[in-house]
Amino acid sequence: MNIKNKILSVIVALTCVTNASSDENIQKQAIKANGELVYGEKRVDVDNFLDMLTEGNIYGRLRNNNFYFAYDHQDETHNSHWVSGFGSSAIYKSARFNGFDVNVGFYGSLAGFNNDDLVKLFKSGKDTFSRHSYVNDGDKYMAVIGQANLNYRFSKTDFTLGRQLVETFYTRSNDTKMIPNTFDGFVVTTKEIPQTTLKVAYLYKQKLRDHTSAHSLLMVGDSNSSSSLSPNWTENDDSGMNDGLTYSALKAAGKPTDAPLIIFDIENKSVKNLKVNFSSYVVPELLSQAMGELNYKTDFDGFSITSGVRYIQQFDNDAGAVGGASLSALLTGSTAYKNPDSLDAKMIAARMVTKIDDYEINLGYTNILDEADLITPWRGFPTAEYTRSMGISNWKANTKSYRLELVKGANKTGVYKNSFIQTSVLYIDGDEAKSTAADSMFYYFAIVKNLESLPAFQYRLRLGYRNFIGDASAVSNYLDSRLEFNYLF
Repeated sequence: MNIKNKILSVIVALTCVTNASSDENIQKQAIKANGELVYGEKRVDVDNFLDMLTEGNIYGRLRNNNFYFAYDHQDETHNSHWVSGFGSSAIYKSARFNGFDVNVGFYGSLAGFNNDDLVKLFKSGKDTFSRHSYVNDGDKYMAVIGQANLNYRFSKTDFTLGRQLVETFYTRSNDTKMIPNTFDGFVVTTKEIPQTTLKVAYLYKQKLRDHTSAHSLLMVGDSNSSSSLSPNWTENDDSGMNDGLTYSALKAAGKPTDAPLIIFDIENKSVKNLKVNFSSYVVPELLSQAMGELNYKTDFDGFSITSGVRYIQQFDNDAGAVGGASLSALLTGSTAYKNPDSLDAKMIAARMVTKIDDYEINLGYTNILDEADLITPWRGFPTAEYTRSMGISNWKANTKSYRLELVKGANKTGVYKNSFIQTSVLYIDGDEAKSTAADSMFYYFAIVKNLESLPAFQYRLRLGYRNFIGDASAVSNYLDSRLEFNYLF
């Protein structure tokens, strides 16, 4: 049985045992389909410091993630592999005293895999352990403080200082593996303006999901920044990173290697049925970007249609002269880019979302213009909710993407007593001059369900198959399969 038939068999089997209705439930904590935690217990206000500590809550989690990545044909850079991870976390949220509260989160993960020699080729399963710790010390585990912050609330405004989850358009916890993506810095979130949520963040460090220590936000490690093996895994090695922005290249250009990330993020719903979003980031002396989005909902008899448009513009402040226009260091200076030394870039996107009962049909389109690749290595994805499916990074220059997505059973509680199902078909029209993996089809299916007899236990299965169009010998088609179990207490 080939890979496509295996996918179809699993989808049919799981769909047959899935309930058709959408039933929501509230519990101590729950996990939404995107990995974000929902806390059902409200933080209480107390009268003294001791009660602030003793009246807090501890939220526990046990999880298991299993990854199987299989290629149609294999070579030295494409090799099938499996990775499994077992982890736990304990998050303490104190009570609130005189507006102050604290949050601390401890996370651990232990990985197992079938071939030690394939570590450098691992895909989705790499986040179950630190590859850098493994190649240097043989460690297959991680134990980290993922959250440690002090919060102060005044009226409808929160001030948070320390290591924290930062959910904005450009920054996400993206907690779909074992340990979330976190940031060290200062964040202000306010709802003082009616129908408006405003967030401003000054972030000076990031800790990606497969790292055990915080690192630079926009710098790639190299042999001059670290004497360890695989120094490129010591700093920002995210898939959305510009590989040319190395420690040595930034130093040679007189640019900072520890530049902060400044975020401005706002959402407004003042006009009926219209949601307005604006977000921007600045990395001083290097790069900035701005995003504007409009979504307008029209109600009909028994269904609604929401039309959305998104525009992104990236502004180069000499980062292009250091790292080049491409995400890949292999294409630094390449004539495939109109200006290989500029990171000025633009993206336009449009979508139409039709909602009928608990079904949603999302037809999306994105177009990264033929200038430079988009740089967003903080787990916020520019094509998200339009044409991003699973782990597809379709934000290289001169790339057009088209996606049809069907979602059933979505809710805001994170408890899917009756299954959440997501399936999509994505076509990526890329530029062959910029990538050997240019044009492709990607087929995706996901199911998330909480056990009816034990709502604190949730499983999720995600399957993606990518079929490259053109010369099959240039790049291998692949299956990306992920099976996850979570128990919350």
